[in-house]
Amino acid sequence: MHEPVMVAEALEHLAPARGGLFVDCTVGYGGHTHALLDAGATRVIGFDRDQDALAHAGRTLAEHESRVDLVHSDYRRLNEVLDARGVTAVDGLLADLGVSSMQLDEPGRGFSFRRDDPLDMRMDRTSGPTAAEAIRDADERTLADVIYEFGEERHSRRVARALVDARTRGAVETTGQLADIVRRAIPRKGYSRIDPATRTFQALRIWVNRELEGLDAFLHGAASRLAPGGRMVVITFHSLEDRIVKHTLRAIQSEGTSGLTVRTKRPMVPTEAEVDRNPRARSAKLRAAERHTAE
Repeated sequence: MHEPVMVAEALEHLAPARGGLFVDCTVGYGGHTHALLDAGATRVIGFDRDQDALAHAGRTLAEHESRVDLVHSDYRRLNEVLDARGVTAVDGLLADLGVSSMQLDEPGRGFSFRRDDPLDMRMDRTSGPTAAEAIRDADERTLADVIYEFGEERHSRRVARALVDARTRGAVETTGQLADIVRRAIPRKGYSRIDPATRTFQALRIWVNRELEGLDAFLHGAASRLAPGGRMVVITFHSLEDRIVKHTLRAIQSEGTSGLTVRTKRPMVPTEAEVDRNPRARSAKLRAAERHTAE
């Protein structure tokens, strides 16, 4: 069962009771969009790169069908999609970044090492190389840099070397193969709270889906699309994303051209009750901003 993260906090900042047009940049199974519509949003445009997610969201949001426009698109194409619909400004915008629990749980997607699946990892399975293809084609230095930068894995060079060595014996094609290679490459020193393969899996997923690429440009574009009084909320799940969001929102505020004010001096985090109910919410951080009502 997929549970959207930090719904109450997102609604608190987005204030959909005032009505208007909202954008859910990562609609997933439709949980946040459903909450926005139930709380008073007039209409929601929902983006997702994952066609399976859009199909599920359509079923979740069936009762609100006339008030929802679901779009198969990367959220970084926000301006292009809104222009095509003749939308110049929106009253609220939500971006819940990163991989969703449904993608982690769905067999065959390759995001998780809890089962032995084909090593895909693409959020949009209609485009781009799979993780297996990316590993096959990259040189050792590129792999090491990716694993270090996006996974913050201090043993990145060992892991990259092990992957290249493994390729000489055959393609790395499944999550089980990848996890075994990484675990053997990383020295074990006592108990570790997380599986040794976790950081490498995160790094490869971010790399394959270009998750950090263009995030700052997207935030600038989103800020420029807010109507006076419009609000935006961004939920991140790892420090690399949160760092970009924090610094970009502050930079936009300092520029003063869009009239944006950051509403969260520090990121909001889930309540203990939510984390107990949904452990995957543990690493979530929410930041919010608002456009001034008077220019």
